[in-house]
Amino acid sequence: MDRKLCLLLAVLAAGCRGGMEAQDHFLSARERMVQEQLRGRGIKNEPVLSAMFRIERHRFVPDAYRKEAYYDGPLPIGKEQTISQPYIVALMTELLDTAPGMRVLEIGTGSGYQTAVLAELQTAVFSIEIVPELCERSRKILLEELKYRNVMLRCGDGYAGWPEDAPFDRIMLTAAPASVPEPLLAQLKAGGKMVSPVGTAVQQLMVFRKDSKSRISVERNIPVRFVPMTGRAEK
Repeated sequence: MDRKLCLLLAVLAAGCRGGMEAQDHFLSARERMVQEQLRGRGIKNEPVLSAMFRIERHRFVPDAYRKEAYYDGPLPIGKEQTISQPYIVALMTELLDTAPGMRVLEIGTGSGYQTAVLAELQTAVFSIEIVPELCERSRKILLEELKYRNVMLRCGDGYAGWPEDAPFDRIMLTAAPASVPEPLLAQLKAGGKMVSPVGTAVQQLMVFRKDSKSRISVERNIPVRFVPMTGRAEK
């Protein structure tokens, strides 16, 4: 066999081995994430656990942090924003308690990872991101690379929600307002649920429920630390 061809085949084989080893590493890391960080801490919702096992979290972090993609904590994604700790993503999704076919409004697309988790649960996801660079990056990953057909993305301030497609069965905020914007509560369907971090220096994860008479009840969950909600929410 031609020597140059042999060298080329050897390089290709080495590249394939390297790619397979990387994929095996990510798969093992994802398995540990689900078993130790999520199931081990009390996450019981099997569809949520299954979704987070299927989704390749390393796709959603910058290249510099790919080796740490399944680390038990948040990671920077640029523009002073972060991808949330896997446990927090699982907890918020479990608290949201979606069902297939529900319409979910997400305020703060960020990396797109939480969006993908919601999409994997067979919901229609309407997601808004205020940082243009992150919005475009998430659009590329979610719509062009992963080809989600149940995700609608919008670049802009999420304070006013998505009124033309309201009301929503569920709403999730992935950035912390000092108080939940009234337009978002107004866009929550009767019988619906909203999950959001709320606060400034001290933040609390909260669950808002709207009853059949549009009365809102609030349940406090755990202390959390999210980036602040910007735009109109700052005023």
